[in-house]
Amino acid sequence: MQEKVETLGDGVFIHVNRLHRFGTDAFLLADFSGARVGEKSADLCSGCGIVALLWHRVPGCRPERTYCVELQAQAAELLRRSVAASGLTGKVIPIEKDLRALDGRDIPLGSLDLCACNPPYKAAGHGLLNPEEGKALARHGLDGSLEDICRTAARLLRYGGRFCLCQRPERLCDVFTALRASGMEPKRLRLVQKRPDTAPWLALVEGRRGSKPFLKVEPPLIVQNEEGGFSSEMRRIYRLQG
Repeated sequence: MQEKVETLGDGVFIHVNRLHRFGTDAFLLADFSGARVGEKSADLCSGCGIVALLWHRVPGCRPERTYCVELQAQAAELLRRSVAASGLTGKVIPIEKDLRALDGRDIPLGSLDLCACNPPYKAAGHGLLNPEEGKALARHGLDGSLEDICRTAARLLRYGGRFCLCQRPERLCDVFTALRASGMEPKRLRLVQKRPDTAPWLALVEGRRGSKPFLKVEPPLIVQNEEGGFSSEMRRIYRLQG
C-alpha cells in the first residue's frame, strides 16, 4: 500500500498510508495531555504513532520514554519507520501487541506518569461495520473496549499518574464509568466545538489513578474564528505562523 512521509517539525517525521493516518483529534489529545520532560509515557491504540511523535517533537519537553502499543502490524511498521527517520530510537518504543495482553515484560507495571489513547469512538456492536479491517478495528473497538483500555492504563500508571483520552461527547458517561471502575478518577474535562454556537463534537478527558473526586471543567476549545479560519488556539496547536 502506498505511503507517504509528513513532517511534524523539529526533525520529527511520520509515515502514513490510506488506512493508517491521523486527524485533528490526535493533535488535540497530544496538546491536552501535556507530556512533560523526563516523564515515562505510553500511547495506547497508537496507530501510526501520531500522539507519541507529537510529544517528542519539542526537544525541551520530550518524555524520557514513550511506549506505543498497537495491534495492527502495518500501523506498527509505519511507526517503526517514523521512529528511525526521526532519530527517536530508544525514546519511542513500538510494541506490536494486543493491549489486553500487555504484561511487565512489555512495560513495567505501575511505572508510567502518563498514558493517552485515541480510542475507537463506537462501541463494539454499534454502527455500520467498515468492510476494511484496519478501519473497523480503529473505529469499533474490536480489539479492546473502553473498559479494557482504562484497565490497561490503570495497570501501567503509577499512583497519581494521568490517563488522557478523547471520545465523542455522547459517550462521556461510558468514559467516566470506565475510569472509576478501573481505579481512576475523572479530574479534567474539555469539550471541543467548531464554533461557539455549535454543539461539541469531541470531549477531552483526564483521569488520575487513585485520586479523590473533583472534576475541573475547562473552557471549551473553539476550532474556528469569526472569519471561518482557525482560532488562535488551533493555530498554536498546529504551529501555524502569522
